[in-house]
Amino acid sequence: MASLVKDLSEFLERVSDAALVQVTSAKGSTPREAGTWMLVARDAIFGTIGGGQLEYMAIDKARELLALDGEAVMLDVPLGPEIGQCCGGRVGLSVSRMDATMREELQAQLAREDAALPHIYVFGGGHVGRALAAALSLLPVKTIVVETRAEEIKGLPKTIETRLTPMPEEAVRDAPAGSAFLVLTHDHALDFLIVAEALKRTDAAYVGMIGSKTKKATFRSWYLRTAGGTEAAFSQLVSPIGGDSVKDKRPAVIAALAAAEVMTALSLSPAADAIPGTRDSYPVTASKR
Repeated sequence: MASLVKDLSEFLERVSDAALVQVTSAKGSTPREAGTWMLVARDAIFGTIGGGQLEYMAIDKARELLALDGEAVMLDVPLGPEIGQCCGGRVGLSVSRMDATMREELQAQLAREDAALPHIYVFGGGHVGRALAAALSLLPVKTIVVETRAEEIKGLPKTIETRLTPMPEEAVRDAPAGSAFLVLTHDHALDFLIVAEALKRTDAAYVGMIGSKTKKATFRSWYLRTAGGTEAAFSQLVSPIGGDSVKDKRPAVIAALAAAEVMTALSLSPAADAIPGTRDSYPVTASKR
């Protein structure tokens, strides 16, 4: 994922004045959760509170505040026929002009969230690995592609970290708690070695291996008889990644299914609060004018 800290800094450098729109409460069915925010300038927008008529209303109110040098306002918006949005919930919004203190607080909040992003390790930069890196580059995670072959880490998205190493299993040992591991190298024996190492991590959010039911059964036999593994640890392995309900094996399809699977696992893990957008917190406190 591109650094939101960098993107925000660039946005604030381009605009001289902006209003902060924050979702202060979200009841029932709503486009986004409490804590979501966006910035609105006279001719630019950064972020989103979920789109639709609610967002259009917020943008209009923010630009009205900027044009008239108005006071901060609080809105209580029912998402029904009155505004042409049929979610059925109710959203509280605050709209306030950004000042220097608010800018600093927002940038500091984003920096903390950026540092706390969950780590996803993709072992293997082949066709599926590349597709998976591309899919994950759009998500609020830190993705690291680990490879033993130098040519396979060229041309990956710029926001993806790459590690070239003859011992990829070391990346498993060094990973922070709550990390996810997807193993799809060019070598089944190497896959087995990395997965066995990942299954030692009782704090992993997800351990997945590409392959068939036969490959999983072969790994199980080796893991239990030779690698000293246990049935309890083996039960944590997801294989094939992305499930087997969709029969399409094109790399982009496998990547999309696996990315959704991993994000679900991360949202259920004890470290889920590290994922931006999963907690009810607010980035900044509006200054009183």
